[in-house]
Amino acid sequence: MPIGTINNRDILLAPSVLSADFAHLGDDARAAEAAGADWLQIDVMDGVFVPNISIGLPVVASLRRVVSVPLDCHLMIVQPERYVADFAKAGANHITVHVEATTHLHRTIQQIKQLGLTAGVALNPATPLNTLDEILPYVDLVLIMSVNPGFGGQEYIPTSTNKIARLRELLDSRGLGNIAIQVDGGVSQKNVAEVAGAGATNIVAGSAVFNSRQTPAETIAGMQAALPQR
Repeated sequence: MPIGTINNRDILLAPSVLSADFAHLGDDARAAEAAGADWLQIDVMDGVFVPNISIGLPVVASLRRVVSVPLDCHLMIVQPERYVADFAKAGANHITVHVEATTHLHRTIQQIKQLGLTAGVALNPATPLNTLDEILPYVDLVLIMSVNPGFGGQEYIPTSTNKIARLRELLDSRGLGNIAIQVDGGVSQKNVAEVAGAGATNIVAGSAVFNSRQTPAETIAGMQAALPQR
């Protein structure tokens, strides 16, 4: 599915199912969709690139059967090119890979697009923006990690805001303002306006959406109310 309204800088909300109740994952996913989630993000971890193992292809295929929103697969795995076709077959609409995790990044991005999906590239917190110089014209989305990837529930790294703003300026200066800026890690109702104000167009939220304090409908409504341009 195309990136769509990101191109006019509407701000999309993509709850991460990593923080959902896995015993009731389908119910949580449907609840998020009904509450107005624009995408669902699926965090795929291999225990090698990041120090955790999460979920994979069967979960993507199962979620595809119960929700109609785009499925955004964030592959936190080494050599993601080995599994791109499988995730497309399972029902992914968008795939993001890490600049740090694949030797032939351009080839991997081409592979994703040739399968009819939109493609993104992710940067860990300590990875500089200049690693994107050669790949920017070929991607649909850049994901700024605002925590060190691997676990949900972490606190937002404050310097991420400046990094988002510098990326926004870089994209606009190169005539690439149509590329989405996704931010993932520690974003909540308290700081989502700051993140969006810096230039983010796609907000990932895990524990801020799926938690024991409120329903997904309540948390998503709170996030949307705090967002500008909704």
